[in-house]
Amino acid sequence: MASVSVLNMEGAQVGTVELNDAIFGVEVNEHLVHMAVVAQLANNRQGTQSAKTRAEVRGGGRKPWRQKGTGHARQGSIRAPQWTGGGVVFAPKPRDYSIRLNKKEKRIALKSALTSRVNENKFIVLDELKLDEIKTKKFQAVLNNLKVEKALVVMNEKDENVILSARNIPSVKTALTNTINVYDILKYDTVVVTKDALATIEEVYA
Repeated sequence: MASVSVLNMEGAQVGTVELNDAIFGVEVNEHLVHMAVVAQLANNRQGTQSAKTRAEVRGGGRKPWRQKGTGHARQGSIRAPQWTGGGVVFAPKPRDYSIRLNKKEKRIALKSALTSRVNENKFIVLDELKLDEIKTKKFQAVLNNLKVEKALVVMNEKDENVILSARNIPSVKTALTNTINVYDILKYDTVVVTKDALATIEEVYA
């Protein structure tokens, strides 16, 4: 089992904790990690874009001029794609972009992402994360103490003081243990987890 230091909000070590190898010591499956990221980004797409084809544009029922003898190129409709105001050739239509991964694949991808952060020494465990007021400056001070800039902060329970203090920092995202995902783990350089949140993750995913 890998062990990591447990730090307090001042950045001082207050102990160590053993990480469960079933979650933080698996073989990294890069293919499934990639698939999980692709699926998440695809599932975020609305798929509501739409444009009209030549069949749907109003007008253009009459042939604009006779076939021969005018000196113009032959035309069948003023709503053909080459005309101003005409239809779009391969017009986008509302569609579903979603990609589905099965539960087992999702779990392996998440474990692989967490393992990669541990292997790169970018996984920090905090004994607790409590703020007595909503203050971005205080939250930034905690990050400075941990020597972290771009971080995903994972908590066990919703704490308004922490969430609201962190939301003004563009390089930080807060998440609960039931909302962590592969994309966020990879997007942010460091994963900062409270001790309670770590226990919940190990209980759910082991």
